[in-house]
Amino acid sequence: MVTGHEHTVKAFDEDIKHLRALISQMGGLSEQAIHDAMKALERNDTALAKEVRRKDRAIDAIEAEVEKLVVRVIALRAPMADDLREVVAALKIAAVVERIGDYAKNIAKRVPLVHTAGAERIEAISLLPAMARMASEMVHDVLDAFSARDAEAAIRVVERDNRLDDFYDSIFRTLVTYMVENPRTVSEVAHLLFVAKNIERIGDHATNVAEMVYFAATGQYLADRDPVETPGI
Repeated sequence: MVTGHEHTVKAFDEDIKHLRALISQMGGLSEQAIHDAMKALERNDTALAKEVRRKDRAIDAIEAEVEKLVVRVIALRAPMADDLREVVAALKIAAVVERIGDYAKNIAKRVPLVHTAGAERIEAISLLPAMARMASEMVHDVLDAFSARDAEAAIRVVERDNRLDDFYDSIFRTLVTYMVENPRTVSEVAHLLFVAKNIERIGDHATNVAEMVYFAATGQYLADRDPVETPGI
């Protein structure tokens, strides 16, 4: 015979599984958006860029579903301690992943603005996809860490953020040097600088999620990281 307590626990477990599934779905869509936005940039594919922007609405819709589910879980299940941390983390992570999708959409918006005469000769266009892959892998790995409640995996994501920042610094210097030497490309280079910054911010958000995952799994905060200065735009 199933007791009321057992039924409540089972119902809560199902809600948590659903939350994790929704976060995973959001993450998959955001990773695909990053991939497609960079492919559109490389190929000057304005149709694909528009598709990235259109599909962003699906990420927004899932975030809204997460918010409703979290409110319901807190109201009906009254989770405590570890369970409450995970539910609250899911709500915060959904908001961050939605923002990551926005960055991919912003990159897609730049596609028709970058590819004017001579822009294809700018070396950094060939470097940006590698930087984007690094950021996307951080997003993928940190959401896996959330699903598995893996604090150590979350730490490894945080540790990779400095490498992404270094990549950004290198691209920033390359683009600024190119712009100085080729004044006619100022407009195109400015858009590429914004693309690079969006990718760097995706990495920052993945790191923020990692800190949330660590707290949800352990109840402790990661030690404050030394701030890394990145060039402004």
